[in-house]
Amino acid sequence: MTWKSHHRRADVLREVVRTVDERLDGLLPLDVDGVTATFGDELDLIGALSLRWHTRLAGHVERRLADQPLDLEGAVALAWLDAAEDLPGIRVVLDHHADQPTSPEMASALTVATGKEHEMLALMAGRASAPGPAAQRVGRSIELGARASYVPGRRRARPGDAPSLVRRLRAALAA
Repeated sequence: MTWKSHHRRADVLREVVRTVDERLDGLLPLDVDGVTATFGDELDLIGALSLRWHTRLAGHVERRLADQPLDLEGAVALAWLDAAEDLPGIRVVLDHHADQPTSPEMASALTVATGKEHEMLALMAGRASAPGPAAQRVGRSIELGARASYVPGRRRARPGDAPSLVRRLRAALAA
């Protein structure tokens, strides 16, 4: 992939994310200019959206764990909510295509990605010591707990957005 094609792909993906955030219908926006030329097929596009989701989720998990080092499970659940609120369209698309995949390959890819996501949630929450089916079950329960208060497209007030004690101490030490 050349530098130019990399940037073109990033531009198209940003437009796709903007479109799915507006629509919130769970459908892949294949009508967005450049999607069919940039992404080979639906599986390639869903893979890019899944990667965007996992990257954002991992970032929020790290940030929340730094802010709430004593409540690991709560921090991980809040991180899932943060990511879902940041990327509501992607979350709806991933959920829709996990329930109604357009191909066996998509079903397989989303099953693996979801399993890895659940493992990460469980491991980062300190509720599992190794990846595997047990960690996936625990991670799924953490996700379900976070989903209980999630409404696609609605942003909640984030008390964690105010500087935490840990963040204020770090800033004071750095000064």
